[in-house]
Amino acid sequence: MFRRREPVPFAFLAEADKFRSNVTPPPRERASVGQIAGRWLLGLTIISALAGSLVIGMPALSPDQSAQSQQSQASQGR
Repeated sequence: MFRRREPVPFAFLAEADKFRSNVTPPPRERASVGQIAGRWLLGLTIISALAGSLVIGMPALSPDQSAQSQQSQASQGR
């Protein structure tokens, strides 16, 4: 029912998951206004680049109207 762990040659590795530190880490430093503004600017730049590439790439993805009319005229023998 319960599987035994494989033997580990070093005792501290076997007991490492049991160890809990009583020392709390120091609180994280708050980001400055400049850092927050920089993150927002980077995010807006990436989003606008993606939107711009989509707008520029849309004509290439749409079917070409002139190619269809030329093809239909050729199939009619004109």
